[in-house]
Amino acid sequence: MRKVDPAKHAAKRQAILDAAAGCFAVKGFEKTTTADLCRAAGISSGSLFHYFPTKRAVFSAIFAEDGERTAGYLGEALDAEDPLAALFAAVDHLTAEMTEPVVVQLVLEVAAQAARDDEFAALIRRNEAATRDGLQALVQRTADAGLTDPSIPPRSAANWILALVDALLSRANMDPDLDVAAERATLKLILTRFLRPEPAAGR
Repeated sequence: MRKVDPAKHAAKRQAILDAAAGCFAVKGFEKTTTADLCRAAGISSGSLFHYFPTKRAVFSAIFAEDGERTAGYLGEALDAEDPLAALFAAVDHLTAEMTEPVVVQLVLEVAAQAARDDEFAALIRRNEAATRDGLQALVQRTADAGLTDPSIPPRSAANWILALVDALLSRANMDPDLDVAAERATLKLILTRFLRPEPAAGR
């Protein structure tokens, strides 16, 4: 029996997911066929089903893996020497792909699919909860270090960070000419002013 090279298997699987993301963004989940996925990935249907049993499994895997990467990133950020810099780097991480039209379109398709698929909706909720938990832990670290206002509940701060990230994504969808890099800088300025600690009395 031929041994499977784990690295090659993972690379091929990721290539399929990357190609599929483009298909789903352009045509939507319902209109995308397995033939579309195979054509985009340059593989046969047999190869596709070797990695994923169904089209739905491909779609779900895109977001399951994205959630795992984000959770992993936020977990590693907790070990950063400067927690405030790590928090703002996390904001950059969460908004990094907003300049890609495919990503913005794919997020819209996520909302549509979640509305009609309870299992997929649960996956998205788990991803969001993990991201919120990671941000909450980072905010707590900044507060413990005296870098942000300790009177702001870390969970509330994390919720507002996610709300602002979602708002930027919404604007990117509505305005294709939006300067995402400039708006990301403004977003971080808003967060700086929101989170900064009150000056000590007498200063």
